[in-house]
Amino acid sequence: EMEGNLVEKKNAILLAVNLFTEEMSKTVDHINELEFLADTLDIKTKNKFIQKLICANSKTYFGSGKILEIKDYIKENEINLAIIDDQLSPSQFRNLEKEFEIEILDRTCLIFKIFAKRAKTNQAKIQVELAQYEYLLPRLKRMWTHLSRQQGGGANMRGPGEKELETDKRIAREKISNLKDKLKKIENQSKVQKKSRDSMVKIALVGYTNVGKSTFMNLVTNSNLFAENKLFATLDSTVRKSYSKDIPFVLIDTVGFIRKLPTNL
Repeated sequence: EMEGNLVEKKNAILLAVNLFTEEMSKTVDHINELEFLADTLDIKTKNKFIQKLICANSKTYFGSGKILEIKDYIKENEINLAIIDDQLSPSQFRNLEKEFEIEILDRTCLIFKIFAKRAKTNQAKIQVELAQYEYLLPRLKRMWTHLSRQQGGGANMRGPGEKELETDKRIAREKISNLKDKLKKIENQSKVQKKSRDSMVKIALVGYTNVGKSTFMNLVTNSNLFAENKLFATLDSTVRKSYSKDIPFVLIDTVGFIRKLPTNL
């Protein structure tokens, strides 16, 4: 589910909750940004739904009336994907899939898909995979709820579902440990490369994703970095040497900012 490719064409609806403590304009900005994220994966947005609540429903995110309205829209418009502009709990995922009977993604999963698709270097790929496993690990228990009837008792009384859950957790922890070791090795190698640039002036291009950092860098350094009118076209920091009045400097193109980016990313 975390893979970057979406095989079939998706017609999506975007869902968001506007809290009473938050300006509606801010929620609209966030859901518009979510539409741009979806467009980055060639997902077509058919409609957006925003409900004003004191807090998101702990079971279904939206209230019951809004759920019925969305269900009717899904059936009438051949919708096959719902994207939520927040990070869902495992129970919210499960309940929304049961209610809507279509694929559900939250903002975190959508960004994971984009990152997995955009990562080019070995370091970026490992960083994305590590973040995916760290996101998945605390959610494994809820993913095995269909075997919950087999839980309980001591070690000798555990059913196959609980044993498999423990195995999955162990595999995930081992994977996280191995990925962290790989990253340390890459970081140690990059330190050696950085030493050769220690005496040079360094300039970092920093800002929101898709504002033109890579395009600006191409102009200044006469480079040909990949630049596209989509979010996270750049997913690896890129370094180029340039000169100003015969003074050398290093220009660094960084990964762009975005709202509500999960901290483990």
